[in-house]
Amino acid sequence: MWAQRDLRLRPFSRGFHLITREVQGALPELARVRVGVLHVFITHTSASLALNENASGDVRRDFERYFNHLVPDGWPAFEHTLEGPDDMPAHIKAALLGPALTLPVQGGRLALGTWQGIYLCEHRDGGGSRRLVLTLQGEEG
Repeated sequence: MWAQRDLRLRPFSRGFHLITREVQGALPELARVRVGVLHVFITHTSASLALNENASGDVRRDFERYFNHLVPDGWPAFEHTLEGPDDMPAHIKAALLGPALTLPVQGGRLALGTWQGIYLCEHRDGGGSRRLVLTLQGEEG
């Protein structure tokens, strides 16, 4: 079976946000898949996706602090500055983390570890609504 859905996420503040429930909720077909994969793709160049710790908010805040330290807003050497001091750093952070995740599906659910969750990594102060393309492939059973 194949299924594909667009998921429009509400605007999130800058930072790392758990969106596992939103992704699962957008794909009712997931429950019918015995074995398969879910590909999650974000259609933006200033936000990204990651899979990481889902219980402690400290981890998500530390991610944000680390990436802001690694790629600071307003670095004087950036040429691409017309869209604001957070735009070029957002592009770099998105390139480092990536636009997609491929996740296993097992027994009608995502086969994630106990402490794993899907992050929307919003790298802009006012990034706005974000669009994900969810593509599910698997064997029903």
